[in-house]
Amino acid sequence: MELRNLGASGLRVSVVGLGCNNFGGRIGLEETRAVVHKALDLGITLFDTADAYGNRGGSEESLGQILGERRNDIVLATKFGLPMDENLSGASRRYVVTAVEASLRRLRTDWIDLYQLHQPDPRTPIEETLRALDDLIRQGKVRYVGSSNFAAWQVVDADWTARDRDLNRFVSCQNQHSLLKRDIEAELVPAIGPVVSACCLTFRSPAGFSPASTAATRRRRRIRVSPAPRAAPSASSILQTSRSSNVCRNSARSADALCSSWRSAGSQRVPMWRA
Repeated sequence: MELRNLGASGLRVSVVGLGCNNFGGRIGLEETRAVVHKALDLGITLFDTADAYGNRGGSEESLGQILGERRNDIVLATKFGLPMDENLSGASRRYVVTAVEASLRRLRTDWIDLYQLHQPDPRTPIEETLRALDDLIRQGKVRYVGSSNFAAWQVVDADWTARDRDLNRFVSCQNQHSLLKRDIEAELVPAIGPVVSACCLTFRSPAGFSPASTAATRRRRRIRVSPAPRAAPSASSILQTSRSSNVCRNSARSADALCSSWRSAGSQRVPMWRA
């Protein structure tokens, strides 16, 4: 498995990461164990989860039970900021400190390699969030920090604030990116190169509308889950899916291979495949 640096940081990660959003929710513990062990066997080192995944805590708890001594072999990324109950959410200093302790406990680890803000918090100044995260790095509870679902201007604003206040900067930004959803190419991708030099972690195409989600591919999967209800695909999505399928046939490459190679092109991209 090829390794590359996470953005401009010194953190080395596998060129393909494993998204753990279905752990502890749509798939059970033993199915999760099979996926994790297979990923480790394939050389995948980047595991990405969040405190809200798995019905609020289930994904982190599953990883904590399964990894054991293999924890030292992976780069463990998790996120905070989505509602965990009626009162717990956001990116204030008070919440950041509470959230990281809860994640460390569920993951059964002493540190988190990449701690990401799951979404912008309009109620909290970004400087307050960055200072809280900077403290966690200095305490050794977190190694690196990143953002998720930020607009280009928010990524640039956070980077400028960190530089101006001499705080640890976001080394990554995680946003949805696929052959069918390429919005970030207009503003975010240009911003993270010359301005932020961050690594953009990408998601798989929406389930059901990717060429990787053909009936034949589903039959080959050993773990079957019932897809959650989704909005009907747009006409442009259907057209793009059809074109992608034709490319697969003409190039004799699988849809998964096509999507992975496309998204990993360029040193700043690390595709994140969902279990």
